[in-house]
Amino acid sequence: MASRPSPVQRALSVLRALSDPEVRRMSDVARATGLDPATASRLLDMLVQEGFATRDDRRRYGIGPEIFQLADVAQRRVDLRQLARPALQRLVEAFEDTAVLTEASHGEAVCSDLEPGTHPVHAHYVTVGTRRPLGVGAGSLAVLAWLPAVERARRLQQTARKLVNYPRLTVAAIDGEIDAAHARGHVMFLDWVIDGMGGIAVPILDHEGHPIGALSVAGLSTRLRAREATLARRLRQEASQIATAWTRASTGPGAGTSARTLASAGEPQCASPRAPGPRSNGASASGISTSKRSTALASALP
Repeated sequence: MASRPSPVQRALSVLRALSDPEVRRMSDVARATGLDPATASRLLDMLVQEGFATRDDRRRYGIGPEIFQLADVAQRRVDLRQLARPALQRLVEAFEDTAVLTEASHGEAVCSDLEPGTHPVHAHYVTVGTRRPLGVGAGSLAVLAWLPAVERARRLQQTARKLVNYPRLTVAAIDGEIDAAHARGHVMFLDWVIDGMGGIAVPILDHEGHPIGALSVAGLSTRLRAREATLARRLRQEASQIATAWTRASTGPGAGTSARTLASAGEPQCASPRAPGPRSNGASASGISTSKRSTALASALP
């Protein structure tokens, strides 16, 4: 029998709900979190009082300034873009196609960095700052696919409301791509958005197996299919290296410098990312099971 969520877990679930731009009223928060209205209202009042949420004169809620201050501190301590930059450069040098770093932001996927390909035909449609719903695009799908099952289902519901701009994609199609990604250990997202173009991607997993981003190569579908095995192997190696650097930078004082040094070194061997099971919170690439944890801040921070 599942244990009852603690007050902290309930408060974090409210913050997670507020990261969705469509959740603005107390009734929205109650529905998104499964909390009764009285509890949702009480937690929102507390978060507003402490600066973690805002409330306007129409009683619409949003993420508060304290969250952004925490985000700023976290970003100064561990910058995934800095850790991934050497990998992006190595991937382009090896394969000539565009290498992309994807991170989750406000329930969407954002291209936070890329290295343009040197092949005459490369992915001009991807630029730093490009945002897409989770599940649309190779890196975006890799982040979604390796979320814990409950969170993945919730995020997919949000994506379903945004698919009007992607007429070829349906929730069923994305579900099918997720199943295929779990079977392969990597994402192949081809021809869904632009004919003849696509991407291959793997998640970057933290020490508990939760995706902190994704690493992908984008280019002509024919080029990606022809080199799928080689690309997937190299992407897993690079993602494992970035994840190791991230963990060291996140868990020890002064570790950021050594982590950046590690990110510039050679590539370690690693296993395929393990797909999270339907009743688990995921597993790391090394197979370490996750403990119960909140992903509220990861979902809420910009």
